[in-house]
Amino acid sequence: MRDLIHGVRLLADGQRWALRHGRDWRFGMVPALLTLVGYAAALVVLALWGADFVDWATPFADHWASPWPGLFRGLLTALLFGGGLLLALISFTAVTLLVGQPFYEALAERVDRAEGHAPEPQERSLWRELWISAVDSLYVLVRVAAFGLVLFAAGFLPFVGQTVVPAIGFCVSGFFLALELSAVAFQRRDVPMAVRIRLLRHRLLLVLGFGVPLVLAFLVPFVAVVLMPGAVAGATLLARELSPPRPRPGAADGPETGPEPPDGDGPGTTGPRAGGGTEPGGGQAGLGGAARAG
Repeated sequence: MRDLIHGVRLLADGQRWALRHGRDWRFGMVPALLTLVGYAAALVVLALWGADFVDWATPFADHWASPWPGLFRGLLTALLFGGGLLLALISFTAVTLLVGQPFYEALAERVDRAEGHAPEPQERSLWRELWISAVDSLYVLVRVAAFGLVLFAAGFLPFVGQTVVPAIGFCVSGFFLALELSAVAFQRRDVPMAVRIRLLRHRLLLVLGFGVPLVLAFLVPFVAVVLMPGAVAGATLLARELSPPRPRPGAADGPETGPEPPDGDGPGTTGPRAGGGTEPGGGQAGLGGAARAG
């Protein structure tokens, strides 16, 4: 339960950080606003010309007896628009992060520097960063779609489909939203996707405390635009909390939390420490930095 509350606190810390750094907040809203405008334009086109597209795609229905052609095409038009709207909701964060890669990379770097122990920047070109971000986003979207199909089918179960399945759906969405938003900070630390997923699973309640409230807020598109910079800042704090400790020069004598082998290797370098203890550049130090950054 403590991790769940801590996750909500990380989300609030990220929003406070963005609000107290107004320039970064406005800077971080630009990609989300561009994505929202693009999706809105696409949905308007779909609403205006979706019926014409369905008529063109179903010439075989012209010979059906009335009223079946109208009912059939009306149903397909509604499904087409509903599917477009659902795709927009599912992919909004991934597309925003892809469009805003340079914006959010700079924002995550500022959060890291404000908190201390910022990772060294990776020597990659912008196109390489965009490619990695696109591949990671596609990986997440495929998994979200797979979970969505399973949950959609489970939704037809009596009672369970109307109570348990929606709750699980929000938890799954919260997990993957946290995974997407923390991608920028993890990418700065050169943490591969498979390791990110293990780190998030290890502190599942922490991740759900961060992601589920954000999913509920992101159901309103304009709210998603306003909260996106703070969400990225909070996800950076989350990544600092979960990232394995990085060896630092002069740390051969061992960190303050206890002795380690002289070369700095050990169980603590391959995953989060048991109990989510403090780490150099992350953990509780990150939260303390969040308060100081404010």
